Amino acid sequence: MHQPYDAVLLAGGRAARLGGIDKTALRARGTTLLDHAVAAAASAVRVVVVGPRDADALPPRVVRAREDPPFAGPVAAIAAGLEAVSVHAPLTLVLACDLVHPGAATARLVEAAAARLIEAASVTATDGLRDGVVAVDDDGRRQPLLALYGTAALREAVESLRADAGTLAGTSMRRLLAPLDLVEVAVPSALCADVDDPDAAARLTDPA
Repeated sequence: MHQPYDAVLLAGGRAARLGGIDKTALRARGTTLLDHAVAAAASAVRVVVVGPRDADALPPRVVRAREDPPFAGPVAAIAAGLEAVSVHAPLTLVLACDLVHPGAATARLVEAAAARLIEAASVTATDGLRDGVVAVDDDGRRQPLLALYGTAALREAVESLRADAGTLAGTSMRRLLAPLDLVEVAVPSALCADVDDPDAAARLTDPA
């Protein structure tokens, strides 16, 4: 019993701690991190990749978008991803493209969402999910770029923040998500692992 969902994949970071490289082109288990992310969203109704440096690497079904201005941060990227979809599914998967095991991590979220819908005896509304489900690692840290959000709630939060702040550039995810009532889903830290610095790149990705 799964709710349909769209996917917004975030690929537009500067990767400053990695010297500005396109870290989504790094490989883990022989596959680029971008391809891992796209594969993790294979069950999505629509997939938007925001900020990819290599548009040619995207499958035909994937929509390309860009935050405005470029490198304006994840909140602006999420807004751009939502705007790229004209008809929205009830849920939106938000997924960073620097995760090493996004498929297994996303599966945990989808399974948890389905279980809560079964408990709520609802297949047409997201009541049992409140405003969505967000991964929480072994140390209790929320992973806001590994989450399934209620699309209406996420869009409302984006527009409210845009109205209050005047811009989404540089705005924190914490501020965006403050009004949302999210269900926390335990996801092992190994599945939440991302490549955000040289040490992580050396440990988690294939040798160059």
